[in-house]
Amino acid sequence: MTIMQLDSFSANQWIAPAGNITPIASAVSGEIIAEASADDVNFEAMCEHARTVGGKALRALTFHQRAEMLKALAKYLNERRDALYQLSFQTGATMRDSQIDIDGGIATMFVFSSKGRRELPNAHTLLDGNVEALSRGGSFIGHHIYTPLKGVAVHINAFNFPVWGMLEKLAPSILAGMPVIVKPATDTAYLTHACFQMMIESNILPKGAIQLVVGRPKEMLDHLTCQDVVAFTGSADTADMLGSNANLRKNATRFTAETDSLNASILGPDATNGTPEFDLFIREVAREMTIKAGQKCTAIRRAIVPHSEQNAVIDALKTALAKITIGDPSLESTRMGALASQRQRRDVQEKIDILKTECTQMFGTDEGFEVSGADAQKGAFIQPVLLHCENPHIATKVHEVEAFGPVSTVMPYDDAEDAIALANRGLGSLVASVFTHNPTTATEFLLGAGSFHGRMLFADRDSAKESTGHGSPMPHLVHGGPGRAGGGEELGGIRGVKHYMQRTAIQGSPRLLSAIGGRWFDGAPEIAEAPHPFRLSFNELQIGKTIHTEPRTITLEDIEHFAEFSGDNFYAHMDDEAAKANPFFPGRVAHGYLLLSFAAGLFVDPLPGPVLANYGLDNLRFLKPVPPGDTIKVRLTAMEKSQRNDEYGEVRWDVEIINQDNEPVAKYELLTMNAMD
Repeated sequence: MTIMQLDSFSANQWIAPAGNITPIASAVSGEIIAEASADDVNFEAMCEHARTVGGKALRALTFHQRAEMLKALAKYLNERRDALYQLSFQTGATMRDSQIDIDGGIATMFVFSSKGRRELPNAHTLLDGNVEALSRGGSFIGHHIYTPLKGVAVHINAFNFPVWGMLEKLAPSILAGMPVIVKPATDTAYLTHACFQMMIESNILPKGAIQLVVGRPKEMLDHLTCQDVVAFTGSADTADMLGSNANLRKNATRFTAETDSLNASILGPDATNGTPEFDLFIREVAREMTIKAGQKCTAIRRAIVPHSEQNAVIDALKTALAKITIGDPSLESTRMGALASQRQRRDVQEKIDILKTECTQMFGTDEGFEVSGADAQKGAFIQPVLLHCENPHIATKVHEVEAFGPVSTVMPYDDAEDAIALANRGLGSLVASVFTHNPTTATEFLLGAGSFHGRMLFADRDSAKESTGHGSPMPHLVHGGPGRAGGGEELGGIRGVKHYMQRTAIQGSPRLLSAIGGRWFDGAPEIAEAPHPFRLSFNELQIGKTIHTEPRTITLEDIEHFAEFSGDNFYAHMDDEAAKANPFFPGRVAHGYLLLSFAAGLFVDPLPGPVLANYGLDNLRFLKPVPPGDTIKVRLTAMEKSQRNDEYGEVRWDVEIINQDNEPVAKYELLTMNAMD
């Protein structure tokens, strides 16, 4: 086999390994398959290239343009997965494991692309929250706004997910407009390298947007500033070493970590042997022990079960684990492949020996075991190990030591309060799962354990067919956890994008803040001259374009006709005496939806034109009742625009319905789709 030379990619150039070469072995055969070194990599130059070339190019693009690049990149990788699968086998991953890593990483890019186009404006900045009135007259307001950091995101990734680990961090960074330097773990860097090389060959991202360093560069963190971000995944010891870097502390460089996690799965008191939840629990624990050979930061390390069910749980897990075929991960018959390296196998065995000082081994032997299609000793193979801790209340190691492999410990609890206490003794984890069909039990566990866990899965028969399971972080939701888990957050949809941006409080007049934020605020100038706003295409329409309508008087006949026509005969509209008894109404009043209908009738231009569709209202509030005899009129203002594609864009309109005393009776935001030209 030709040994792969894992070049780094710095300032748009590939740099071959030189100096102190690190050999990398196949997890399956033990043969050397790759070499890496970063001795010749100038990390300071990489950072400068990212900031001045990559960052500048990315920030020139809007959120939607970056999202489109992510989509194109995901499609490009998706068409080339087979080559990555073949290389992934060498990491010890089965096809199922490889799909979680490779397909999962690509899917994450698709999700961020979709959310970027749907949830972010086609702009360079992102407003956060609502406007704050800072003065009585309305001439001084405040808001919060996100802008891209002008630095580089350094992503230091773990060995267990060489593709997903890179892409799940890269997607929100690029969407935020921040260039990335990828630093993969050396043991499986050849798979990361292959995927990264595809991205460079695609020419989809601008130069300097992504760089790669394979090996350990000199003084890696000493050139980072307050505009940079470090996102680390790995051991707590390494995170502590990196986070204590003097330069990071001096510059308050953002540092997030996802580290060790003694995740717990709890069998609820109601989930007794024979219930669907019991069976789901057994299946999930066995699956989490063996997927990726247990090398998942979200794997179940502690299975916390009622005293009465512990023997049944152990017997069922032993039966399930006995069916697991260990061997060459490229074979279809293999259910569990190897650990990532011989070093990893030694580490897992050392941790098992520590745990066995408090636990009894119920499955897995220290003797030889059968491995299909490979040599058990040359490869980094290990058998699943199930432990039983009879008294977890006095034990300490099971709540402190993580064997990062196919290892899990069953431990009994007395009642729900006891189970919560045991789960929390992990002192912070990425995920805990509770298998229960009882809503009261689920609520009790959330209130008791939620603050110690970054994610909680409540599993029962209702969600079983569609649930992604205990160990699957989803790009839509936060991935991270407090305490031992590192205290960081990744993914989380648009929340993850904001990690790479600066939130700034802005203050000023409505006119200035409207110009800065790209959104019209009440008090900013209105453009009220002809033509009607609905006669203007998306490109022609200016923020602030306004129409003030003619008035319309609401009659009792209008109210009664609307009630009969709609079927809404609520007493506040039809019974004067009952309405007066209500503290909100002076007597019979107009329906809120009657006001909306009449408002549309006042401001809508009926002829065909650039407005293609009305597709919803946001933030609707009815502020003051409208009795018969009151008169209403409407102010409609183009509030915000966001292009969706080459054919049309979304326009958000600020709508205010006002009575004869110039008092607002209703406010809302109308959404329309408008033709571009």
